[in-house]
Amino acid sequence: MDEELRSLTERLRQESAGSAEYERLAATGDHGELAEVLTAPGVPLWARELAAFRLGLAGDRRAFESLVLLLNHRDPPRCASAAHALARLGDPRTARAAAALATNELRVAYALYPVRLLVELRAPESAPALITTLRRRLRPHDPYRRVALACVEGLGALGDTRARAVLHEALAHPALAEAAVAALARIPEQRKG
Repeated sequence: MDEELRSLTERLRQESAGSAEYERLAATGDHGELAEVLTAPGVPLWARELAAFRLGLAGDRRAFESLVLLLNHRDPPRCASAAHALARLGDPRTARAAAALATNELRVAYALYPVRLLVELRAPESAPALITTLRRRLRPHDPYRRVALACVEGLGALGDTRARAVLHEALAHPALAEAAVAALARIPEQRKG
């Protein structure tokens, strides 16, 4: 069992108090039954999360909207499980949705997992979204250093030459300088024409 699935099942088993409904949803192989949980009224959040996660891992795109909502949740473990499932879902809308969440200034407190997901996806939207998000985090006294650091590290992992300028700006921020040096070392030099 993969670590993210193990962590999710333990957390949701506790949230559900080990209910029979939890055991049924954890064991079923019926994707239709899991998909119904996503839209049925009055279903607890733990059940929606379990159904969306399982459908996402199975590549069933009916989980997309629920997983995107969970990716932007205030609870970091829910965000982490949603990012894990979205990375495996294979839905072409995922990168665009993650980029929208990562760059939404009203929800920047929850941008860490969308940023990490963009790095994992390595989609065309990834570097531009991380550059935008990092540039906004370079303001004086910005409280979202973890998001900024994830952007710096992610831009290094992506190796996109468009990130050079913003990474040079990040060098002036003590909390980001070491990571920015490492990220710049991973980005190839631009050739002069």
